[in-house]
Amino acid sequence: QVQLVESGGGLVQAGGSLRLSCAASGTVFSINAMGWYRQAPGNQRELVATITRGGTTNYADSVKGRFTISRDNAKSTVYLQMNSLKPEDTAVYYCKMEVTTTAQYNLAYWGQGTQVTVSS
Repeated sequence: QVQLVESGGGLVQAGGSLRLSCAASGTVFSINAMGWYRQAPGNQRELVATITRGGTTNYADSVKGRFTISRDNAKSTVYLQMNSLKPEDTAVYYCKMEVTTTAQYNLAYWGQGTQVTVSS
């Protein structure tokens, strides 16, 4: 079984920074794409950023130039560095990984979510 554990959320003032981490544990053979999504109250979950195994990144327009996604394949971990935070970035942030184990290929797993609150 594979589990994703997130950390790094919290309360920060507008203009501040936070760094989210998400680590996969269990019988992981390899991880393809990794990503971060967020969901604000009353809204649908939306893509924030993704990164391929080779390091190609993709960002939502709303976070370009402020957020940076990175990964450490040896640690099965994905990071999200969030700078110049705005109140509209307030949401629960979820990581997602496409995981291959000895029993299954490229199955999507989600983290439990971590709250990010940006005060004005």
